Amino acid sequence: MILTESEVVDWTVRLLKTRKAEAEKLTRIHQYWKGDQPLPVAPRGVPVEVKRMAQMSRVNVLGLVVDVLAQSLYVVGYREQGEPSDDEVWEVWQANALDAHQTGVHRAALAYGTSYVLVLPGDPGPVVRGVSPRRLTALYGEDPDWPEVALEVRRTDMGTSYRLYDAEAVWFLDEGEKRPGSDWNPVLDERQVHGIGSCPVVRFRNHDDLDDDLSGEIEPLIPLQDQIDFTTFDLLVAQHFQSFRQRYVLGWTSESETEKAKAAASRLWTFDDPDVKVGEFGQTDLSGYLNSRESTLQHLATISQTPPHHLLGKLVNLSAEALAAAESGQRRKIAEREVLFGEAWEQTLGLAARLEKREVSAGAQVRWRDTEARALASTVDALGKMAQMLNVPPAMLWEKIPGWTQQDVERAKAELASADAIGGLAALLDRQMGGGDGG
Repeated sequence: MILTESEVVDWTVRLLKTRKAEAEKLTRIHQYWKGDQPLPVAPRGVPVEVKRMAQMSRVNVLGLVVDVLAQSLYVVGYREQGEPSDDEVWEVWQANALDAHQTGVHRAALAYGTSYVLVLPGDPGPVVRGVSPRRLTALYGEDPDWPEVALEVRRTDMGTSYRLYDAEAVWFLDEGEKRPGSDWNPVLDERQVHGIGSCPVVRFRNHDDLDDDLSGEIEPLIPLQDQIDFTTFDLLVAQHFQSFRQRYVLGWTSESETEKAKAAASRLWTFDDPDVKVGEFGQTDLSGYLNSRESTLQHLATISQTPPHHLLGKLVNLSAEALAAAESGQRRKIAEREVLFGEAWEQTLGLAARLEKREVSAGAQVRWRDTEARALASTVDALGKMAQMLNVPPAMLWEKIPGWTQQDVERAKAELASADAIGGLAALLDRQMGGGDGG
C-alpha cells in the first residue's frame, strides 16, 4: 500500500486505536515475563510482614520458560543451496551485530507471540533492527507475510513521535496538542523514500495457527504462575506463623511481663495450683505446600514442553542419553521455532539484498547452531565415522562440531589451505633440488 499525504494522519490514528486495544494484553504479558505480576494477596489492611511475604512469594518461572527456548536459537550463517560458504548478504548481518541482537527478536516473539524487524536504507549498508510489539503495530491484508502499513511509536524525553511505514516511504509524525474528544493528534513532519517496494517490516511468529490470534509462551501459563505464587504465599505465612511449637498454660496468669518472660525461658515449669494445665500446639507440616508447588511446576513443564530439571533443579547423574530423552519434547519445539524464525530471517536478508541490488535465490537458507545436549566425545566419534565409513569430506563436517561458528569453520579452511600450499611448495623445491643434483 502506498499512502498519500492526506491519508497519513488518518492511518496513523487508525493504527493507534488498534495499538490501544492490544496494549492491555501486552502489558500484562510483560509484567508476568519480568516477574512484576500482581501480588497473590491484596496488600491493603494487612500487617507489614504479610505484605512483605506477598512480595517475596512472586517466584517468576515464566521468564525461565522463555530463556530456555531463546538460549537454544542462534542463527550462525546464511548460504545459497549447495554453496560451501555464506552469501555476500551475510555481511549485512555482521554489520548490524545481529549475532547479539537476534536474541532480543527471538525472546520478544516467544514471550508475546510476535516481534518485528525493520529493514531500511542506511550508510554504508542496510540498517536492520528489532522492534517489540509494544512499540510497533502492523496491519496485514490478504498476504500474511507482508503488512500493508505499520506504525512505530517512539517515546523520549522530548515527547512522543511516530513513524508510519508503507510500501514506498517512511512518514515521520509528531504528537501535537490534543484536541477535545481525541486521544491523539499526530502532525506530519517529513517523508523519506526507502524504495523497497513493500512495507519494510518482517514479522516473527511464535507459532502458525490458521484460526486463533498469535499467542506466546507466557499467556497460556499465567494461571499456573498464579498458582505457584499463591502456594508460595501460603507456605511463607504458615512457615512464619505456624511452623514452630507454641506452649500454653490454662488456669494461670502472670502478674507481670517479667514473670511471663521468666516462665517462657524456664526449662521446668512448676505450679502450686493442681488445676493448672500446661501443653503445646503442634507445628504445621509444610510438606503439603512444597508438594503442591512442585506438582504445579511439573504441570507447567509438561504444558510448556520445558525439561522438568530446568524448573525443579533436580539433575542427578543423568547420562547424555537420559538427558537427550528428557529434552526430546523441547527439541521438537525448538525445531518448529527454527522453521518459523528461519523463514522470517530469510525474508529479512532478502529485503537487505534487495536494497543492495543483489540477487538471492529462493533456496537460500539460514543455518542454526546445534545446541542439543550431547557428549562431545560421542559427537566427535560420530563425525569421524561419517568421514571414514561414508566418505563425507571432513571439511563439510566441521560446522557440525558443537560450539563452532562459521568464523571458526572459515579459519580452519584457511589454515588447511595454507598448510596445503606450504606443503606443495616444499614438494616443488624438493623436486627442483633433486633435479639439480642429478644434473
